[in-house]
Amino acid sequence: MNTRMILLQGLHLQASIGMLAHERSARQPLTVDAWFEVRADTPVDDRDLATVLDYRLLRSTLIDEITQDHTDLLETLVQRCLQRILAGFPEVLHARIRICKPDAFEDCDAVCIEQMGHQAGTGQRRAPGPAVPDGTGRRPPS
Repeated sequence: MNTRMILLQGLHLQASIGMLAHERSARQPLTVDAWFEVRADTPVDDRDLATVLDYRLLRSTLIDEITQDHTDLLETLVQRCLQRILAGFPEVLHARIRICKPDAFEDCDAVCIEQMGHQAGTGQRRAPGPAVPDGTGRRPPS
């Protein structure tokens, strides 16, 4: 099976997120990176958008999910985004979504939560996206 990767990189949004009092009173900046692995077995017609997955739909779904309601935990928001993408886009075989809070700490570029998932029946393979930062492919010990 041939697959194609769609990457939405550096989507910048304002969202109502956080448990702390100051987080509940004002929207915060978030940055989203998302990888979507889709089938690429059928020919692409350069003049027919219906022959590919329109990535504008993926983007608008993420924006809607992230900005619609207040969410306390970043982990919850990432999980909801992943579930909505997999439920709404059966052509997405595997997905990986990372959402970052760039203003969480003064001494960090960002705090990010990332989660991966796949359609039922596609098997668990390594999810799309870059290798683990240390380059070994292994998660660092907890």
